[in-house]
Amino acid sequence: MQSIINYNRIETAIDYITRHFKEQPGIDQIASVVHLSPAHFKRMFAQWAGTSPKRFLQYISLDHAKKMLVNGKASIFDTAYETGFSSTSRLHDLFVRIEGMSPGEYKNGGQHLRINYSFETSPFGTILIASTAKGICHLGFERDKKGGLIHLTNKFPKAEFEQKKDLLQQNALSIFQKDWTDLREIKLHLKATDFQISVWHALLKIPMGQLLTYGDIAIAVDAPKAARAVGTAIASNPIAYLIPCHRVIRASGNAGDYRWGASRKKAIIGWEAAKEIE
Repeated sequence: MQSIINYNRIETAIDYITRHFKEQPGIDQIASVVHLSPAHFKRMFAQWAGTSPKRFLQYISLDHAKKMLVNGKASIFDTAYETGFSSTSRLHDLFVRIEGMSPGEYKNGGQHLRINYSFETSPFGTILIASTAKGICHLGFERDKKGGLIHLTNKFPKAEFEQKKDLLQQNALSIFQKDWTDLREIKLHLKATDFQISVWHALLKIPMGQLLTYGDIAIAVDAPKAARAVGTAIASNPIAYLIPCHRVIRASGNAGDYRWGASRKKAIIGWEAAKEIE
């Protein structure tokens, strides 16, 4: 019974945030709507939604801003105003933190963004790897080079692409020859929510040759009841192998799905286990 009551409260809070995001309500205001103290409300919201009320408000606001910018008719100033931000700098900060790019870059489909890409070989098949000046923005196993490149360019339709293997890519690809701890810092340029970033960061902590369950990762990111949201975040990982989503399996012991193929996931798990024995 209490579980149903708690769920209804979170549902009410989500509905309130969705309808009033332009007012940018504070935690105290939202908590009062569901008759909870701010501290209790924040804990309960995180347990049920897998993120904090503040982060959820940011996601809703950002989604609205993205739709306005993609439409092309609104300026960045108007978008900030209509989204409820007091200045364009707040909108800029939110975009950079969650999207990995500025509102202007998003609005322009990656215009003025230079992306190097190359097709490389790995123990598990052909890889398409891409990088910006900030870091690796894509790494995926590709059977169809043409289709893989189309998928990449669709993410940044106005970016400038060059088939070139740069130092960032070379450093990242050395993960197949060396242990992660032996590598220099690998920089990533990711377009993601804070929750996705927290999940991917948890994946980076899984040692080579070891496996965790989706529930383990949910606990690691302090969202034990959000295993499904964790699974969605893992499935959206754009950086194969470097962010080791292949090291997460189902509680039953089944390897589970993998966006680059279940068979490839099993092969990678077996290869890493063998490397640990050597």
